[in-house]
Amino acid sequence: MTAENTKPATETPLLAQILGRVPSGVFIVAIAGPDGKKTGLLASWVQQASFNPPQVTVAINKSRWFINWLSPGTPITLNQIQKGDTLLFRHFGKGFDPDTDAFAGVDSTPGVSGLPILQAAMAALEGTVTSLLDAGDHMICLVTLTAAHPVRNPADFEPFVHVRKNGLSY
Repeated sequence: MTAENTKPATETPLLAQILGRVPSGVFIVAIAGPDGKKTGLLASWVQQASFNPPQVTVAINKSRWFINWLSPGTPITLNQIQKGDTLLFRHFGKGFDPDTDAFAGVDSTPGVSGLPILQAAMAALEGTVTSLLDAGDHMICLVTLTAAHPVRNPADFEPFVHVRKNGLSY
């Protein structure tokens, strides 16, 4: 056993390197607050969680100003980004203040829930938050999916997959 293996997991560079290599899809998440105000964010911790019912998990940093919008029943739309897309990645990756329209200048149509389906996305999934799990500095939302929208032919391109250099920080 090496000295590194005896350290707490959060102190090992090896853990950070290996954890960072866990791939995840990149999505633009759209949510609305109780007052109907909408915002969007770049999310790269989205994973399928269940076949029946179809569910995904979405991890959202607790420091986000809209975190209190998330509760069971909250509608959510996951716009899947295609490989090589830098436009949506840059636009939503910067984050938005509460008074900024996150979707200004982004071509979209309303989905079943009224949340934006981005026309530059590869596809979109709509659902509702089923439950929340406190996960350290993030909140995990379990989302039950209710609708799917192939914005483009999914067979024509690959999804954007993100891999980090460090699994302990952005």
